[in-house]
Amino acid sequence: MKAVFRFFGKVLLWWFGITIGITLVYRFVPVPGTPLMLLRLLEEPMPGQQYRLYKDWVPFEEISPNLAKAVIASEDQKFMTHWGFDLEALEKAYKRNQKGKKRKLGGSTISMQTAKNVYLWQGRNLVRKGLEAYFTVLIEALWSKKRILEVYLNVIEMGPGIYGAEAAAQAWFGKPASKLSKREAARIAACLPDPRRRNPARPSGYVAARAGRIQGIMYRLPKEFYPQP
Repeated sequence: MKAVFRFFGKVLLWWFGITIGITLVYRFVPVPGTPLMLLRLLEEPMPGQQYRLYKDWVPFEEISPNLAKAVIASEDQKFMTHWGFDLEALEKAYKRNQKGKKRKLGGSTISMQTAKNVYLWQGRNLVRKGLEAYFTVLIEALWSKKRILEVYLNVIEMGPGIYGAEAAAQAWFGKPASKLSKREAARIAACLPDPRRRNPARPSGYVAARAGRIQGIMYRLPKEFYPQP
C-alpha cells in the first residue's frame, strides 16, 4: 500500500511540476496551438466550409483596445476584479439551466475560457470541469490580467478555422487587429458563443442586435475595467 501511495505521490508531483512549468513558459512565450485547433483539423468540415487553420499571434499592444473592451463587455464584465471565477454568474447560469431553457448559459469567465482553450478538450464532464478550475487558478496566480486577455484574444475560436484577433480581423474585415473599430469588435464578440455559424462581416439580425448591446456596455465600462496596452 505504501508503494501505491508513493507512486501516486510521484505522479502528482510530476503533474504539478509539468503544469506549473508550462504555465510559467506561457507567461512569456506565445501559445503555439491548442487542443481545440487539433480537434477541428481532425473533424469533418461543416457543410459549405473548407477547413483550414488561420492563426497569427500578435502582442496585446497590436490588438485594438476596442476588441479587448468588446470581449470583456460581452463575456466577463468583472474580469479585472475577480480571481478567475464569477460565482454570481455561475449560480445564475446553474439556476437558468436547471429550468431547461433552450439557450444555455455558461457562466464561464475569460480566465476559465482561456484555461479551457489552452490546456483542455471540449466537454462538460466533471473531470474536465475540475481540470478547468485547476488551470484557471494556475493562470490567475502566475499570469497578469493583461497576459490572460492577450492569450485569450490570440487563441479563441473566432470563425471556421479562424483563431485569434489578427486572423479574425483579416478574415472578416480585411484589416489588422490593431485597426478594428468599435462596431467591428462588437460584432466579433457577438459571434463568440457560436463563431463557426455566425458571420461578423454579414451579421444576422440577432448578431447585429447583440453587437449593439455590447457597444452600449463598452461605452459604459470604466477605463480601469480593462488592461491597458
